[in-house]
Amino acid sequence: MKHKNYFYKIIVGIFSAMVLSTSHAQTNVFDDVIATSPDHNYLEAALVQQGLDVVLQTTQGVTVFAPTDEAFTNIATALGTDINGLLALPNLTDILTYHVLSSVVPSSAVTNGLIAQPLSTTNTVKMTVTSSGEVFVNQAQVTSIDLTADNGVVHVTNGVILPNETVVDVAIDNGFNALTSAVVFAEVMPALTNPLSNYTVFAPTDQAFEDLASWLEVPLEDLFTPEFTNPSFLADVLYYHVLASPVLAAELSNGAIVAPLSSTNDLKVTVKSSGDAFINQALITSTDIASDNGVVHVIDGVLVNFETVIDVAIDNGFTTLATAIVTAELMPALTDPYSEFTVFAPTNNAFDELASALNTDLSGILALPNLADVLLYHVVDGYVTSADLSNGPVSTLNGTDVTVDLSSGVMINNSNVTNPDIDADNGIVHVIDAVLLPTTSNLSEEERVKIDVYPNPAREKLYIASESQVDFYITDLHGNILKKGTTGPQPISVSDLSNGAYLVRTSGQVFKFMKN
Repeated sequence: MKHKNYFYKIIVGIFSAMVLSTSHAQTNVFDDVIATSPDHNYLEAALVQQGLDVVLQTTQGVTVFAPTDEAFTNIATALGTDINGLLALPNLTDILTYHVLSSVVPSSAVTNGLIAQPLSTTNTVKMTVTSSGEVFVNQAQVTSIDLTADNGVVHVTNGVILPNETVVDVAIDNGFNALTSAVVFAEVMPALTNPLSNYTVFAPTDQAFEDLASWLEVPLEDLFTPEFTNPSFLADVLYYHVLASPVLAAELSNGAIVAPLSSTNDLKVTVKSSGDAFINQALITSTDIASDNGVVHVIDGVLVNFETVIDVAIDNGFTTLATAIVTAELMPALTDPYSEFTVFAPTNNAFDELASALNTDLSGILALPNLADVLLYHVVDGYVTSADLSNGPVSTLNGTDVTVDLSSGVMINNSNVTNPDIDADNGIVHVIDAVLLPTTSNLSEEERVKIDVYPNPAREKLYIASESQVDFYITDLHGNILKKGTTGPQPISVSDLSNGAYLVRTSGQVFKFMKN
């Protein structure tokens, strides 16, 4: 009887241990979340095929971003294949482990701009939390959160994420900290990390954003805060820097007008005879940085999709004026959103009449060696409405004066203002019925250039060269002397000058240059 009781106790103990073991059996993200889901059959098949089911069954503390069957079907279609094609991808293991983090990240721990390293070491994942509460991992939206198991958590996504190097990675890896902060704050990370897109991005440097903040008179760290900047407005500005297809530097052409992702305005391309290329006012300083979803060109200024005086000319059919500005390589100066200009804009007919008077055609007008000087004779620094005009001389960016006559309407030299006060975000335009000619110009003969001022626009240094040494003064447009010296091979530092227009004055000659 004693042995019988002992045997009974052993049986009961074993049975109790089995019951206790069963009641405390751990759940895992593969068996108890993914494999039991009716929407994750393709993910389950891929994990099993690559032997990663065991990893998700046995590894403690994981987060899985789980694409649905529809997500797999969509990416297969986009790649021109099917599910079997996806399962045959040579980097399938890398793709799958790119969806797994080695720590538990519940939805409450996800913050906007969070960058996390998955099991795949090929790339990081970038997370976005929008102001409306939507959550994205790269381009994929999280549609269901916090499906928990004992060894981790699963978040369902509507897209498959790929460990591709994107244009965002180019920005992050190359230290474009301000641009990265802007992309995060404006919530455009999902669009720019889309591995199936193919973009061209014009990427402003940190200094470009510093210059923008300085112009706005706000610390850079405050620029990407809702108290100062509307995220939707910033998103539109950032999309203004992005083309929907890849364009290499060699494909840029002078005068090209291209449509960015922002529909607010077009981008204007200038390629100068010197080889320098500009997008609007911004100089391209580095080109053709490749990524898997596009190409990046570095620029030295932030583009702002304002309506400029150039847009007024283009939008109102001033085709000859616009063509002349392109030919004279003045587009960067006049598209500058941080400056203000008053432009006296001759009509197409005014240019036709000038061509007839000179016994030439529009090609002859555009071939004038002093075309830039003639055009700058139509531009006044600052914002001057017709009501602000008064009788007398007004200094132009050419360095010489036009004469305002209000005795019978509004006349500028011998031209009539036929349509005044057309507003732009960087100035104002007054339409005139004749082309203004500087009094010192001889348009029928090629000018002899005795003094050479270059580069123009200037950034850090300016050279003023001449056949023989002469004294010069650099002044602002109001005549204030800022620098002086003698012409020669030595450069003049202009890095301390603010961006804008300046004049180089010598005895009897005036030259205009732009500081950008």
